Amino acid sequence: MTGAKVRVVLPFHLKRLAGIDSEVLLEVAAPVTPAHVLDALEERFPPLRGTVRDYGTGKRRAFLRFFACKRDLSHQTMDTPLPAEVAAGAEPFMIVGAISGG
Repeated sequence: MTGAKVRVVLPFHLKRLAGIDSEVLLEVAAPVTPAHVLDALEERFPPLRGTVRDYGTGKRRAFLRFFACKRDLSHQTMDTPLPAEVAAGAEPFMIVGAISGG
């Protein structure tokens, strides 16, 4: 597969589950979308399957957020193209654990 080299930053608990300690560089099929990034991430790190998105619906898990280029992309569809800076590897796609409570 030829695609874009995308940098992905994971929260601590997902890094630990994947057995890594830094950001990940993934080859992602075009167009570079959250869905394609997660496809590549789950293919490379099978223990992450079902942790970032629901198996059945494919939707983002409630307590995870997506960020890129200082923007919250969490409420965009999984097929929305990511910013060009992410597709070029200049900026990372960040998966961040959300916090709730009061």
